[in-house]
Amino acid sequence: MTRVTVVYEAQLLRAALVELLRSGGCLVVSSLPHWPQGPGPETSPPDVYVADAECLPASEAPPGTASTSASASPAAGGSRLLALIPAQRPGVLRRAHAAGAMGFVDKNGSKSRLLEAVHRVAAGERFIDDTLAVGFLQAAEMPLTRRELTVLSLAAKGAPVAEIAATLYLSRGTVRNYMASVIRKVGARNRVDAIRIAQGAGWT
Repeated sequence: MTRVTVVYEAQLLRAALVELLRSGGCLVVSSLPHWPQGPGPETSPPDVYVADAECLPASEAPPGTASTSASASPAAGGSRLLALIPAQRPGVLRRAHAAGAMGFVDKNGSKSRLLEAVHRVAAGERFIDDTLAVGFLQAAEMPLTRRELTVLSLAAKGAPVAEIAATLYLSRGTVRNYMASVIRKVGARNRVDAIRIAQGAGWT
């Protein structure tokens, strides 16, 4: 039997996913609203995490999840990650890839595709929905550097230039230069427009 843990913040959607996966047979399914902070004292990790990619921590795989390279082998230890990807969100797709996901399923896909993906990832195989091919190309073309993303993320939370500068130990002029670079790279009119574009793509 394959053990699967669904990680999804929205309770109704989480419950629906659990029922859908259980209907496929041969799957023992549990669920969590958030990423576990570490392995439980009495529970072993699942074979596969099925996770909403929008909830993935940036550049970090869930506790116990095998890395991308290690999970390529069915004999590798740790859980494997199957990410549920929303359409037209290349930044979210990039985040899932950085987290070491082996499977990528379109949220608008079918039940049969999800079940196929779970079984293939559990067996140590990669799975990528055909509909996400363009998203992978867009994700690879993400124009912002890590520092620019950090500055933009803080700005998106409402932090003024002075606070961003203090948080990142930068001068105010350097922060303004980063914001100007972001605005230019994403083709925005101003800071607010840059935040809108970045959030729409799932970069922040």
